[in-house]
Amino acid sequence: MMSWMIPFLATFLITAGCTPLLITYFRAKHEGQMIREEGPSWHESKSGTPTMGGLMFIIAILIVDLITGFAMQLFDSTLLILLFVMVFYGLIGMWDDSIKLFKRQNEGFKAWQKFALQVLGSLVFAVVYYFNGFPMSLRFFGLGELPLGPLYIIFIVIWLTGFSNAVNLTDGLDGLVSGLAAIAFGAYAVIANAQQQYAVMLFCVSVVGALLAFLLYNHKPAKIFMGDMGSLALGGSLAAVSILLHQELSLLWIGLIFVVETLSVILQVASFRLTGKRIFKMTPIHHTFEMMGWGEWKIDFVFWLVGLFTALTGVLIII
Repeated sequence: MMSWMIPFLATFLITAGCTPLLITYFRAKHEGQMIREEGPSWHESKSGTPTMGGLMFIIAILIVDLITGFAMQLFDSTLLILLFVMVFYGLIGMWDDSIKLFKRQNEGFKAWQKFALQVLGSLVFAVVYYFNGFPMSLRFFGLGELPLGPLYIIFIVIWLTGFSNAVNLTDGLDGLVSGLAAIAFGAYAVIANAQQQYAVMLFCVSVVGALLAFLLYNHKPAKIFMGDMGSLALGGSLAAVSILLHQELSLLWIGLIFVVETLSVILQVASFRLTGKRIFKMTPIHHTFEMMGWGEWKIDFVFWLVGLFTALTGVLIII
C-alpha cells in the first residue's frame, strides 16, 4: 500500500508546487477565461481568471506515470493508451482554449471540428484495445455480458466522446469537476486494485493526487480554471478506464452527476426546439441551482456528496 502513496504524493506535490507558477505566467500574459454571455450574470466577475490549468496536472500525471511505470514494471500498452487518451484529449482542449484566448471570446472550435478530433482519439484507443485482445462485449454489473464484436468499436467512440463532453459540460463552477473527478478516479483505483490491473490503478491514483492538489487553487474563488484542456482529458480518461476495467456501464452510476448534467442540456434543447418552452431555468443543471439561490460552495458539496455516494455504492456492487 505504501508504494501506491508514491505516485499519489508525487503528482500532488508537483501540481501543488508548480500551479502557482502557471497562474503567475498567465496573469503576466493577461490570458484569462472569457465567460459565456448566456451564463449567469454574476459569473462575469470570473472573467480574466487564468485558464488551461489542466496543463499542469496533465504534465504531472504524465511525468510520474512514465517514471513510476518503468520503476514498478507496470509500463505496458494499457498504461500507454491511458496516457495517450489523456494527452490527446487534453491537446484538443488546449487548442480549443487557445482559440478562445486569441479571439477574446468564449467560442473555440466549431462543434464538428472538436467532434472529429474526439472521434479520431477514440479510434486510436479502439485499435490498441482490439489488438491487445480485450473483450469486445458489454458487462452488465455481473448480470452477464453482451457480445458486440466490431460494434464495440462504435461503443468506444460514443463512450469516449460522450464522457469527455459530459465532464466538459459539468465544469461550470469553481472546483466542481476537480472534486467529482477525483472521487470517480478514486473509485476506479479501488476496482483496478481488486482486479489486479495495477497499470490502471497507477494511472487512477496519480490522477487523484494531481486533482486534489489542483483543487487547492481551483476551489471558490478559483485562482485558475482547468479549462477544456483539463475537462476533456479527464472525461476521455474516465471513459477509457471504465472500458479497460471491463466495467463500462458502471460509469453511468459512478459518474452519475456527469450524466445528469448532460441529460439536462439535451432535455432543455429538445424541449425548447419542440415546444418553445424550457424545462430548467438554466443548463447545465448546476446553473439551475444557482438560479434558485444556492451558492457555489453549497452546490459543490451536495454534488460531491452525491458523487461520493454513487462511487462507494458502485464499488461495493462491483467488488
